[in-house]
Formats: sequence, C-alpha cells, structure tokens
Amino acid sequence: MLGLKKAVHASKAAIAAAKLTPDQIDSVVVGNVIPSSPDALYIGRHVGLKTGVSLEKPMLSVNRQCGSGFQSVINAVQEILLGDSNIVLTAGTENMSMTPFAVYDVRFGTKFGQQYKFTDLLFAGLNDSYVNMPMAITAEKLGKQYEITREMCDEFAFTSLQRYINAQNNGIYDSEICPIPLKVKGKEKYFTIDEHPRYDATFEMIQKLPSVFVKDGLVSAANASGINDGSGAVIIASEEACSKHNLKPLARIVGYGIAGCDPTIMGIGPAFAIRKALTASNLRLDDMDMVEVNEAFAAQYLAVEKELGLDRAKSNINGGGISIGHPLAASGSRITAHIAHQLNNTSKKYGVGSACIGGGQGIAIILQKVPKVNFTSTVTRFAFFHWQ
Repeated sequence: MLGLKKAVHASKAAIAAAKLTPDQIDSVVVGNVIPSSPDALYIGRHVGLKTGVSLEKPMLSVNRQCGSGFQSVINAVQEILLGDSNIVLTAGTENMSMTPFAVYDVRFGTKFGQQYKFTDLLFAGLNDSYVNMPMAITAEKLGKQYEITREMCDEFAFTSLQRYINAQNNGIYDSEICPIPLKVKGKEKYFTIDEHPRYDATFEMIQKLPSVFVKDGLVSAANASGINDGSGAVIIASEEACSKHNLKPLARIVGYGIAGCDPTIMGIGPAFAIRKALTASNLRLDDMDMVEVNEAFAAQYLAVEKELGLDRAKSNINGGGISIGHPLAASGSRITAHIAHQLNNTSKKYGVGSACIGGGQGIAIILQKVPKVNFTSTVTRFAFFHWQ
C-alpha cells in the first residue's frame, strides 16, 4: 500500500512539473519488483487511476527486477515509436520494508501439531535459485574475478557517501525531490531529505564493519546498497506532443540497451548493456559526460568501472545506491530523472544510466541535453522524482 501511495505522490508531482493534466496522459507504465501489499498485483492500474488518469487509458505493471524503473521508460519509448501513445507516465516504486513472510504448504489443510516455517520473501528474493547464489555472493565472485580488494570497496563506499553529502548540501537534488507531508505528534511536517545516508560515517567506521557473506570477503553492510522504500516518476513525450502542448523537455532519449550475462556474476550486466546502448546510438563512451551505474555493491560497481575503463570523475558523481539506497524498481526512475536534471542544469551533453539485474542481465539508457529554445527529438521526457 505504501509503495502505491508513494508512486501516486511522485506521479502527481511529475505531471505538475511537466505542466500537464492527468487527462493528457495516454498510457501508464509502472515498474515494481516485490508485491509487498495485497493490492500490489494491481499497482500499474491503481497508480494511474489514483493519479487521475482517465479510466479508459491503458496501464501496465512491469518487472525486470532491479531494471524495472528503466524498463518502464523503455516501454514508454516503444509505445511512442509505435504510435500507440504520445505522452506516457512511467514510474518505479518499491516498499521493501513491508515485504511479507510467507508460509507454504498450508492452503489445502494443515496437520495437527505441525510446525511450519516462515520464509522471508525479501531475503529469499535476493537469492537466484537458478544458480543457487545470493546476490552478494555474485558480487564476491565478480570482485575476485576483477581483482577487487576490500579496501577498494570501502574506499568507494566512502566516496559515494561523500559525493552524496556534497550534492545534497549544494542543492543538487532539490529539483528532483517532491516532499511528502507527514503527521508527527499531530503536527504536519515535510519529509524532504533521504534518510538512508549516514552523514556521520567515517572511513574508519566503514573499515571496521565485518564481511557479511564470506569470511574476510568484500561485501559489508557499509559497501552494499541500502534496503529502502522509494518511488520515482518520469514522463516521456513525443516531439509532436511537446510542440502541441508547449512542453519544455529536460532531455532527449537517444537509445537504450538490454543484455544478458552469466547469472553468477550478474553485476557485470551494465557493462554489456552500456556497450549495446552506445552501439545502437552510434556513440562512444568518451561522448558521455556523466555515467550512472547503480551501486548494488561496491565490488560490482568497481568491476563494471574496470571492465569499461570508466573515468571516476564522470561516474556516479553525486552518490548512488550505496549512499542513497536501492529500492529495486525505483532506482531506474531515480537515475533517469537525475541524469535528465543534470543535463538540463549543467553544460553536460550526454549521460548514460544503467543497472545490473539479478538473474544475469543489464539495462542502460542514454540521454541527451535538449537546447533551451529549439529542440529536435524523437522521444523526449520530463522527470520529477520523489524519494522516501
């Protein structure tokens, strides 16, 4: 239920930021991974209806695991290119803190005195049964393959945190976040800043935390992404729709790439997806002024960085999943929105956002800056992001 409410809040904010009305939306696509509430099966439809989109408009839920937010944007691009829609509301939402426990083998009766096991669906969902490996173990394997050390992971985790704090203190995220009103002791207050980042954390504190999954391993609580609740919304519009409704696009979607990889090192997926997106867009990595690789684990990010030869000065420059958190489906929406705002607010021309996907996939989207006055774009987009 909270995932739905947050997605509706973000969607209303995105529509308002784009200076649109809900009846102008042609289609709705919502990414969600874990059905953490009884009505989660209806989330795509319910987000659209509760946002005020017309009853007769089509609405869809999509699940490409951690790439679901990106996938919602790609679905919208495809709808527009096919001529099915002109303006699409997309979103990614996750309510990980409400993920339920499950009891199996009781639907058709129970035995007297039988003890039944509760399964933590959050923990179980982070294990790929196809290869029988938790996501963190895939990061351990990837780190070993790319000669990543624990010190390198901790240094990157601290860098991610410091970059986020610097960005937050300098108002980088202000245009992306839609505050949520909350009742606290009978008084209304606004939730305006991410609560996951540890502003007091030092490098020494990060170093002291033990490895979680492997003795003397790479992955610790400090250098892995946070388990969070969050929602993001992004509006995709055709050039025709931008002209017709006098919309001001933040960025143009140039291309995208989705690729498969070995499930036991699923974290390397962004490298293949980025290369595929660059090839499809007739661009080079050197053309990218900013690169966002979702930080599932420090070891995973560092392996992608090493595989692609990324310039750290242009990559995840304002923090990422380790410092901000990674609410699965919401992360793709957050990253897409962040790149769009950065392109719009700076002199940067191109940016690529990406994520690894459990089961062995990667997904990436390339965005291009749109001139303030004139623009020519096949598919354009607005973004406004709410994060909790």
